[in-house]
Amino acid sequence: MAWPTIIQGGMGVAISDWRLARSVAMSGQLGVVSGTGIAPVMIRRLMDGDPDGDTRRALAHFPDAPLVEQILAKYYLPEGRPEGMSYKTIVPYSLKPSPWLDGVTAAAAFVEVWLAKEGHDGLVGVNLLEKIQLPHCATLYGAMLAGVDYVLMGAGLPGQIPGILDRLATHSSVRYRVDVQGALPGEDYGITFDPAAVFPGLAERLGGLKRPHFLAIISTEVVAQALLKRAEGVIDGWVVEFPIAGGHNAPPRGQLKVDETGEPIYGERDEPDLEKLASFGKPYWLAGGFGSREGLVSARERGAVGVQVGTAFALCDESGMRPDLKQKLREMALSGEAPVRTSAFGSPTGFPFKVATVEGTVAEPEVYAARPRLCDMGFLRRIYRRDDGQVGYRCSAEPVADYVRKGGDEAQTEGRLCLCNHLMATVGGGQTRKDGYHELPIVTLGNDIACVLNYMSDSDTGYSARAVVAGILGETTSMAPSMPRVATVAETAGS
Repeated sequence: MAWPTIIQGGMGVAISDWRLARSVAMSGQLGVVSGTGIAPVMIRRLMDGDPDGDTRRALAHFPDAPLVEQILAKYYLPEGRPEGMSYKTIVPYSLKPSPWLDGVTAAAAFVEVWLAKEGHDGLVGVNLLEKIQLPHCATLYGAMLAGVDYVLMGAGLPGQIPGILDRLATHSSVRYRVDVQGALPGEDYGITFDPAAVFPGLAERLGGLKRPHFLAIISTEVVAQALLKRAEGVIDGWVVEFPIAGGHNAPPRGQLKVDETGEPIYGERDEPDLEKLASFGKPYWLAGGFGSREGLVSARERGAVGVQVGTAFALCDESGMRPDLKQKLREMALSGEAPVRTSAFGSPTGFPFKVATVEGTVAEPEVYAARPRLCDMGFLRRIYRRDDGQVGYRCSAEPVADYVRKGGDEAQTEGRLCLCNHLMATVGGGQTRKDGYHELPIVTLGNDIACVLNYMSDSDTGYSARAVVAGILGETTSMAPSMPRVATVAETAGS
């Protein structure tokens, strides 16, 4: 089989939107949309008027016309939101979601993948975080209805996903086991998604769906070996993320230690044994500091099929990041600034999370301190077992008193970021509160931000996704020859 050489990283929320994925796919590589928070992404686009008509055009192809009519009636505002109007929110997922929530989530995933695949025969994937477990099945089903080619998942052990994909391809009911804090031995919790209940008659009309390839995002061969033992179906390959990659990183193995700046310390145990990984007989791609031609050469020398690249695509013209933030970060890269640090405790998931220090974002302590603590999107809520045997939901970024009342440890709330709201603001969908407060963004990138200099000319800081693909593959691009090539972090580390 011909595997893609370049996988465009699936960066949420909506940084890796359909425009970016489509551009990469049309360049002959694997374009990836982010499935994180996909329902609010679609809803906010509709409430902002869907000015180019893209969302409505995709919804017109969704195979449940009555649901589409309801979605448009509820959320579409032809003139966009009036000044000061809040976005409508959708009820957060629980172990027993409504058919409406599952339906809207599936429709949103369909929209993103359908638009990414429109008008070409290139490859498109969808990326999810295992930590955000409850929307998985509905999101995957919607993506499969649109013909998604690959599913990628990290931030946990996604061993259930291959079997879920097998069953969804036949429109069968699926159950996803979920993590519950405080669960007693023998207790089993899960969420069920039944396509026939959410979309009656759809299976009979459509027939079987294509089962996409599944790539597990891992940090070491130890994780890969564990997944091979536990996986409930076929894992087609691995994406090996090094700690300098953006977004969530795997925590260091063993007891967490931090340096004087509060960043987690990684050691030799965190280095993947690629020879051992290769012995498993599956293709793998390297990620984190490989966003250049030399990075690709280095990865291939280490047995990889290719590379996954995030940061260079995150700052290209087609990404979903707000243009003003992209411009600031490009200028910082040009001036030699290195604004990215790893926050050991910022993410409510408990995983380390890369944060870029940019003016006007919640990476600035005073901006963070001025935000009222609340949790109204709920994607990073953790499920916990209550004393009565029922389950509850809590997030370490919610109001401290609420978190403690639900049995949470107050120490875990310190410095926590509301990634749901902040990342939505990073793509221009920040909530406007009734009291006038506007949610502000947070930017996550890899440590190798300087790699973007390989794709910018000295006269214009803009660059395209196609330029990134061409540059990594060593093809001719429009990049000005006067711009010096910048080594990736992986190269300077001696990879």
